[in-house]
Parts: sequence; C-alpha cells; structure tokens
Amino acid sequence: MIAVPEPDLTERELIERAVAMRSTLLERQAETERLTVYPKETHEDFLRAGFYRTLQPRRYGGYEFDVSTFYRVVTEVTRGCPSTGWALSLSSAHVLQVASFFGEQAQDELFGDDGDFRAASTIAPIGMAVPDGDGHITLDGTWPYSSGSPYATHYLAQTFRAPANPGDRPGPPVLFVAPRSAWTLLDDWYGTLGLRGSGSNSLRFDKARVPDHHTLDGVLLALPVEGGTVGSQLHGQSMYAGCPGSFFQGEMAALLIGTAYAAADEYTRIISERRLVMDPTHTRADLHDYQRHLGEALAAINTADAAMRATAADWTRACADNVSGRAPFTTADDDRFSLVYLNAGRMAWDALQGILFRTAGSRHARNGERMQRYFRDAATMWTHVCSTMSEPLARRVGRARLGLPTEDIPLVS
Repeated sequence: MIAVPEPDLTERELIERAVAMRSTLLERQAETERLTVYPKETHEDFLRAGFYRTLQPRRYGGYEFDVSTFYRVVTEVTRGCPSTGWALSLSSAHVLQVASFFGEQAQDELFGDDGDFRAASTIAPIGMAVPDGDGHITLDGTWPYSSGSPYATHYLAQTFRAPANPGDRPGPPVLFVAPRSAWTLLDDWYGTLGLRGSGSNSLRFDKARVPDHHTLDGVLLALPVEGGTVGSQLHGQSMYAGCPGSFFQGEMAALLIGTAYAAADEYTRIISERRLVMDPTHTRADLHDYQRHLGEALAAINTADAAMRATAADWTRACADNVSGRAPFTTADDDRFSLVYLNAGRMAWDALQGILFRTAGSRHARNGERMQRYFRDAATMWTHVCSTMSEPLARRVGRARLGLPTEDIPLVS
C-alpha cells in the first residue's frame, strides 16, 4: 500500500484547482509552444495539485476519482492551454488501463514505492516482441506521437508477437508497459499545425527488455471486461472494469470542449475591446450580431459539455452493472458511448471554427494570437484517429439496433 498524498482531497477541490490554474496556463501558452511541451514549472504545479493521480488506485497512492472528475479537470486545464491539457490527459489517463488489466505483481512493480506514475502511449502497433527465453520480450523500434512523453515515467503501447519462423506474418498484438529507462526520447516534435506544446515526441526502443508479466495479449481498444477484470477485483472498484474505447473518446471530447471554451473566453475579450470603426464610443460587444454569435457558440459548447458529463455518468453506471452482474458492459455499449462523445467533440469543434474563429476577425488569425492558436490546436485534435471512427461507429450503432452483427466493421484500418 502507498499512502495517498492528501487523503481528504475531494473531487470538487481537485476541479477547483484546475480552474484556479487557468490564468497561469494562459500566460505560459507561448512558452509551452516554444519548448514543445509544458514547462517544468507547470509539471511541478500538476504534481502538487494531484492531477496525475486522479484515476490512480488508492492502493497505489492515487485518489481513485471517477472519470467525470478526470474529464472536468482535463477540460479546465485545456481551457487554460490546449497543448498542456492534451499532454496532461494523454499521460495521466492510461493509468486506468494499467490498473484495470495488468496483474497484481505487475502493478506492484509499475507503481513502485511512491506511486509516481505517468504513462504516455500511442495507438498503432510498432515492431515485434521477440521472446528472449528468460521470461522477457525484447523490443526494437520507434513509437511516434507519444503525447506527454517528456514527463512520462512509463510507456503503454502495442507491438506484435514475432512469428515462429522468419518470413511468416507477425503474430497477434501485444500490449506492454515499459519504464522510462527502456527508451530514448527523440527530439522530433516540431513542424505541426497545432498542439505544438503537447510533447508528442517519438520514443526509440533499442533491444529493450520487458518482463512477460508486463505484457498482455490483445488490442487495447478491445480488451475484454464483461463480468469484471483483474483490476476491478484487486481494487474493489468497478471503474476498472470499463471499456477503454469509449473512455478514450471521452478524453477527446473533454479536450475539444475545453479548447472551445478557451476560444469563447478569447472571443468575449476580443469583441469587448474591439471598437467600431464608424462609432468608436461602442465596441462589437454592443452589436446584436456579435452577441448572437457568442450566445450560439456557448449554447453549442454547453450542450456538448452536458452530453459529455451525462455519458461519463452512463459509462460509470455500466461499469457498476458489469461488476455486480446486473448487465454486462458490451461492445454495443462501448460503441454507443463512443459515438455520443464523438458528437460532443464535433459540436464543440463546429462552434469554434464555424462561429468563433470565423467571426473574430482576420487580425486574430495572425501568429501569436490566441484565437489562431485555439483554431490550430482544435483542428489538429480533430485529425486524431478517434475522430476518424465516426463513420464505422455510426454503422455499428445502427447495426446493433437492427440486431445485425457488428464485429466485421473495424474501427481502425
């Protein structure tokens, strides 16, 4: 057992800490982009605030708060700086899968003596896991787009089993967790349109050895949870028996909603300060059209936020029903939750790019302007693989409602 840093900390207090940090994150946006990752001071702020431990089991020094709390922290941090929110979310979210699916021995070793755990990840399998005959696999390869990796203590990623014979097709997918000592961080995160400060570096493995019990056979998005998991039993917490796919879609929704809120904040400042050319005694905030633009955008963002929170509550209930035996957490549930999250993210993106960025004025599309940064960041978020799943998810949800099979419709090509 590892002691929780603040045993009496509440979910509300954690969220309030994220809100209180917004002005500081706003001030650090440009520096975050210049560094390509949030500065060390921000990392230290997050350590003190406890953000990294939001979903971590209390057994291993975490707060074990629910996913709704996690999404709200991510939304508020992102409202201060989208790149920072992205890196925080994608490095502190994967503790949920480690605590859910890996065995007790692995978790004891991975969380260590102090519970300091942050796992970057990427979705695409790279390379091959070669058994060394001594209870380990050996990894070679470069895993790209590992957001939050500069401050990560571990890496959760996928590879393929090496074939039995040279020239054969690779074996099935393997999920593994490797410590920071197993990889080299490459200085290659630059030249992107947005999320320039997200620390989405590549990681290089050079004959790195990972114990077999730090690996699992299967695909991260499709690990079985029906009836509970090793983690839900170990921790006595149903949250660790939820489908990962919809959880990840919830992350994307929280990030896009937070970025849209940031754009609405900036839009409010812009129209309140922008004086009219023909009547400098008034600002654009006095004009009906700009009032309407802001109101319509806020309505869409608030609706997306409400959908995200409601779906997080549904996801949590599905976990509890799954563990109690009332109802399994099925692939159909996972698809349904995923599609709602995805539509919430789309609604936030549409409000940002179709209303706020479009009507803010061309001067705010220039380099160094926050509105330009929010547009770039959200546009880059919308290119993530999660958003490309909208069409197959819609087909799967429709086919499930019609009583037709869905297994033949892959989410990722």
